[in-house]
Amino acid sequence: MKTSLHRRQFITTSALTLAGYAAMGAGLKRFAADAPLRVGLIGCGSRGGGIASVMKDLPQLELAACCDIIEKNLQNGMKSAAKNAKAYSDYRRLLEDKRIEAVIIATPLHLHHSMAVDAISAGKHVYLEKTMTYDIPQALDLVQKVNASGRILQVGHQYRYYALYHKVAEVIAKGWLGKVTQFECQYNRNANWRRPVADPSQERLVNWRMYKEYSGGLVAELCAHQIDIVNWLVNAHPEKVTGFGGIDFWKDGRETYDNVRLLYEYPGGVKASVTSLLMNEYKGYSMRILGSKATIEIQREKAFLYSEAGKKQLGTVDGVTGATVEAWTHGDGVLLAFQDDRKDPTAHALLGFATSVQQRKQPASNVQTGRDAAIAVHMGNAAMETGQVQLWKPEYSA
Repeated sequence: MKTSLHRRQFITTSALTLAGYAAMGAGLKRFAADAPLRVGLIGCGSRGGGIASVMKDLPQLELAACCDIIEKNLQNGMKSAAKNAKAYSDYRRLLEDKRIEAVIIATPLHLHHSMAVDAISAGKHVYLEKTMTYDIPQALDLVQKVNASGRILQVGHQYRYYALYHKVAEVIAKGWLGKVTQFECQYNRNANWRRPVADPSQERLVNWRMYKEYSGGLVAELCAHQIDIVNWLVNAHPEKVTGFGGIDFWKDGRETYDNVRLLYEYPGGVKASVTSLLMNEYKGYSMRILGSKATIEIQREKAFLYSEAGKKQLGTVDGVTGATVEAWTHGDGVLLAFQDDRKDPTAHALLGFATSVQQRKQPASNVQTGRDAAIAVHMGNAAMETGQVQLWKPEYSA
């Protein structure tokens, strides 16, 4: 597969994804008149509680049950649940609930595979938070089980449902950037990434992200979003990765790194650097797509276009703003697009899940794309831990 981000390839990719986005919008109209999708939430901690809060404003979904082994988390989830929702401390009892049509799994990473398999076996559709699985064998196994089940499984890479990124793909397809072969991704914070723990015996339950037994660290919890976006825009998986990481600032007993720097190589010489730091938040979440004619910088809710010197262009983006670019000057950014509907990216992803279940259509973020992102994540961690370049194996794509 040649993947130097040629115009034809991006037109094809963008057309497919934009068509899916349009279908999602059409599906929402149907849901307005239909009964909401009855959902059970497994895991009501920081991420699950956030999902529950988002669902309160989405009439297309009904939070009909919550499950968590920590009582405080469970009660927090139930505050956002429907009037007759049920509370469970054992997710297997929730899966036995015949009222539940689908589940959202927002538990620590090491539980993703087993819970997803159990949910599918129970006949439920599944929204599985990223990263899809704890390791590569689990990712390959889950693809087989989902494909054989006839059930919908969507992975929580919510930026595939965010219009801002679709407009970026549209601009690349129009050739405004020229030939694109470089991506720079960062997801930085200036904090120790810890959650407060009232009971010391629950340290590993609450701060599971810090321990390798449960977590893939920064690459799995933060960088996975941007790795998935690069996979989508390039329309390929990485062929190799190298990188470095360490525990160099927060020396507090954690096992997962507090800083990571990875370099992925894709077909056609495309390269993506991926960085996450926990001691400096300059530009925080950011992606830069570097082309021979121009660069796009993506922030949380906005994207800016920067021309290379002497490469002035005319054109109109049929995007969020509809802005016209009359001229570019080197160093001056033009607002390319912004997300103006005030919905959290998670809301768009959850609505996409509801539509996929209703219409029995493959999600934009599905088990195959989730597999590729998960494998890339675990290749990155292995590269840092072993000091050796990790190569994509043929069996990963089987």
